[in-house]
Amino acid sequence: MLEYLDEFLIIAIAHFLAVASPGPDFAIVLKQSVQQGRRNALFTSAGVGLGIFVHVSYCLLGVALVLSKSPELFNLFKYIAGAYLAFMGVQALRAKKNTDPEQSIQAASIVESDFKALRRGFLVNALNPKATLFFLSLFTLMIDPDTPQAVQIFYGLYMAMATWIWFSFLSVVLSKPQVRRFFHRAGHWFDRGIGVVLLLLAVRVVL
Repeated sequence: MLEYLDEFLIIAIAHFLAVASPGPDFAIVLKQSVQQGRRNALFTSAGVGLGIFVHVSYCLLGVALVLSKSPELFNLFKYIAGAYLAFMGVQALRAKKNTDPEQSIQAASIVESDFKALRRGFLVNALNPKATLFFLSLFTLMIDPDTPQAVQIFYGLYMAMATWIWFSFLSVVLSKPQVRRFFHRAGHWFDRGIGVVLLLLAVRVVL
């Protein structure tokens, strides 16, 4: 395993830079942290981490090569992802003004099930073409084809765990009562701002 340490460090650094950069994953964790609270955001973060396994799986199975050689298939994937982000963006834009921030915080915390939060985080990551491009380049350019599959699976497990830990940390920070109160004072303006961000991300994904 030590002979692959250099390769692992390169992957770890590249993954950290990718996961820390603003994108659909960050936007959805921020939205859920403020609107739904810590528990919901943590399940959303777990879903984001599980989504990593989708990208790792198709790379290990060779589907990544098919995607890279088929612009039509990749474009179809982008349109599906863009439509999903746009759908969430439109929902956020339809938010109504909160008259009582404290009451809205308490009400929001009991609205959504853990499974729904997990599913949302999973779909946002699994349908994220930015992640697809990252893993395409990772498994075709950075990882040696001769690297044993067991080692590549370990890389995938590490990236899924690191992603989950990073967004769980953000969930804890962003769901603090004082942070949520700050955003809930803006209420519908915050929701609409997130909606605009999601729509812009949808356009960016497609283009």
